[in-house]
Amino acid sequence: MRSRTTISVCMLIWSATAFGQILVPVKWSYAAKKTGDHEAVLFFKAMITPGWHIYSVNQKEGGPLKTSFKLARSSSIMREGNVSEPEPVKKFEKAFEMDVFYFENEVVFQQKIRLKAGQTIVKGTLEYMACNDEKCLPPETISFNIPVK
Repeated sequence: MRSRTTISVCMLIWSATAFGQILVPVKWSYAAKKTGDHEAVLFFKAMITPGWHIYSVNQKEGGPLKTSFKLARSSSIMREGNVSEPEPVKKFEKAFEMDVFYFENEVVFQQKIRLKAGQTIVKGTLEYMACNDEKCLPPETISFNIPVK
């Protein structure tokens, strides 16, 4: 009887962990590089699990959620232009009835900033949505802190 109870408890724990796993198909990293005394570039790198993709910062409204970056208000930095990205994959998606623009495997987004001080920490959030051929995960918002030295 005791071994049945032990086996039942082990099976219950195993099934709870198997079904309770959270999909995280995108891992983000950040960096900054000074390009002058009062200029820098922020880098946002997404490592995307094979079979998954995230959408362009230029994705049109009415489709999937575009990737976006928000810098916290700061008196020590000023955004220079828009976020830049490499050329995305373009594909007509029946589910959205429109062309979608996305990235697979890896992508690096860049944002130029102007510095009012020699060094600072840039804070903010990024929002993105990951999809594969079967489903899309709910949008995720991630906070970041990027030292600029």
